[in-house]
Amino acid sequence: MPSQQDYVHPMQELAREAGSLLMSYFGKVSVEYKGDADLVTQADRASEKLIVERIRKQWPEHDLIGEEGSRRQTGSDFCWYIDPLDGTTNFAHGYPVFCVSMALEYKGRRIAGVVYDPSRDEMFAAEKGGGSSLNGRAIHVSGIARLKESLVATGFPSHKRHKNPNIHFYHQITLRSHGVRRAGSAALDLCYVACGRMDGFWEFNLNPWDTAAGVLMVEEAGGRVTNFNGGSFELNSREVLASNGIIHEELVGEFQAIFTGRGLEPLPDPREYAKN
Repeated sequence: MPSQQDYVHPMQELAREAGSLLMSYFGKVSVEYKGDADLVTQADRASEKLIVERIRKQWPEHDLIGEEGSRRQTGSDFCWYIDPLDGTTNFAHGYPVFCVSMALEYKGRRIAGVVYDPSRDEMFAAEKGGGSSLNGRAIHVSGIARLKESLVATGFPSHKRHKNPNIHFYHQITLRSHGVRRAGSAALDLCYVACGRMDGFWEFNLNPWDTAAGVLMVEEAGGRVTNFNGGSFELNSREVLASNGIIHEELVGEFQAIFTGRGLEPLPDPREYAKN
């Protein structure tokens, strides 16, 4: 396997450059829903264009998959997963929780990843076997041992929320934890698990570019990432359950109970609340 050091540093430089580009758009866009030509989409596409051009120039033989449609799949041993702006809805509304996320895979194994939050100037980086870092300092998952003392995170889809069952999981895990946060960027949520700000994270229907870098970040920081059943995480599984490792089995148990309907607390009826 090639040295990840050959990639992590230029990946960080590239993420900073893309983050700077995003910040040049941030706060200068209005929320419009008039097709693909609005300025928010321009920010996504401009960031991806910059990243893809740099990769193709420096590593022309590498494959890549980008959220905004960039594809090169020739069977190369190397494949990049690029999310040029994770947290687009936040970005559109001027809510400063978004990032650039990039990961590199070698023969099916993720070997390097970076997630850059330009609004906080926080650079998360990980390399296979080399640990995870935040702005150059090693990071580790938390030592919280029980779910009821844990702060966890989740996310909801931008579209067709009514088709997604996560409100039930949000409700049940809220009752059994110290709290659930929903920030709007899966990549940053995973990084926050890696550095101990969060103790766990789950989400449905994620894409490979959403998770590739963040999952490596958690694993290299000493955490654990699986599917909802506790089985091996796969980039194409579209579900992720990440934790500090200590509370993982408890989370998996809660998920199994929710899926089977055991011990569910009913959602409160707002009509009854209004009567009080």
